[in-house]
Amino acid sequence: MNVGGVVGGGSGGGGDTDLKSSPLSEWTHNVSRRYQHLLDKSTPHVFHRWIGFAVVFFIYALRVYFVQGFYIVTYGLGIYILQLFLAFLSPQVDPELQDGPSLPTRGSEEFRPFVRRLPEFKFWYSLTRAFCIAFTLTFFSMFDVPVFWPILLFYWLVLFVSTMKRQIMHMIKYRYVPFSFGKRRYTGKKAAVVDDEASGRP
Repeated sequence: MNVGGVVGGGSGGGGDTDLKSSPLSEWTHNVSRRYQHLLDKSTPHVFHRWIGFAVVFFIYALRVYFVQGFYIVTYGLGIYILQLFLAFLSPQVDPELQDGPSLPTRGSEEFRPFVRRLPEFKFWYSLTRAFCIAFTLTFFSMFDVPVFWPILLFYWLVLFVSTMKRQIMHMIKYRYVPFSFGKRRYTGKKAAVVDDEASGRP
């Protein structure tokens, strides 16, 4: 009898806890679902998304310019941008490690679109989120480490040139271009011209 009473009391306490946490979890779930819905709706609007990112970038640049600080935050942001950009230019499967079919190197081969390691939407989303986080960090003085910013800029430029040189050499070696405009479509106009000539019509 006592065991039953303990079990019943324990379940009742858990029910009270669930009822208390239910409104908060429901609100969190609704906000998350609404946020995901907005992201899904923005997926096809590539141009407008990048315009929004340009606005975020401009606001962050103005913030750093007027504050005259937070160069360490900006440097870390630059390293992260470089990492994202390299993933955006890289194929999903590295040709050096691939044993199966590779990217087409001749026009006679079957068309296979370039598949990125980091898709365009995730590239945009990661960039925008990184700039928003960096902008938030500029309101905390603990992240404003005094540093001679030209050295950071010079080091970042050297890192950018070296990594991009390696990436371009990789593209040349395996003969791929990180941009795909889709499969060519033939409208049939040439076939119509051939039919006209065969029928003898002027």
